[in-house]
Amino acid sequence: MPTSRSYGDACTIARALDVVGERWALLVVRELLLGPQRFSDVRRALPGASSNLVTDRLRELESHGVVTRRQLPPPAASTVYELTGWGRELEPVVLALGAWGARVPLPRPASLGVTSVLLFLRGSARPRGTACYRVELDARVWTVRTEPGRLTIEPGEPGAPDAAIRTDPSTLNALLEQPSDLEKAIADNRITIEGDRNAVRRLLHEHES
Repeated sequence: MPTSRSYGDACTIARALDVVGERWALLVVRELLLGPQRFSDVRRALPGASSNLVTDRLRELESHGVVTRRQLPPPAASTVYELTGWGRELEPVVLALGAWGARVPLPRPASLGVTSVLLFLRGSARPRGTACYRVELDARVWTVRTEPGRLTIEPGEPGAPDAAIRTDPSTLNALLEQPSDLEKAIADNRITIEGDRNAVRRLLHEHES
């Protein structure tokens, strides 16, 4: 059930936490940073949260004006959730929290979600050229575009990609850390590449760990 608990504190930090301080709320925000998502996509990205809990967090964030939902036109005709303009202002806060949390020991066992590795790719990339990639991670497709000094990511199929990549988040994360392992990952069938393999090499190399 959605909660309306408040710290009852006039401090702006406490008031912000009244909105996004519930468990899983900021992780729901994280999942929407790369664009609109269906409920099933958000739910699958947060396996530790029940369907009811994810529903509650989305409702709370929507009631506070952080998240909105809309109906996609046919043929999709499905409902998606996305950040409002105010909600998108949380992006630097969430990313800064992630940078701060890098020194926190990893839980055991630990999983790595699609959004997390894509945010890492976007934040660390320093591309020098222009290219378009179709990236399929855990059966979801993303469009990744590079231009000098900038990398963008959005959900959905690209029009004419230079290369297509199909893998899992952990493998992509490992290759961003150690791009020289690409050929071994291909041989082990942990990653499949179609199109310009050199473009994929550039994508893996043009980032800062």
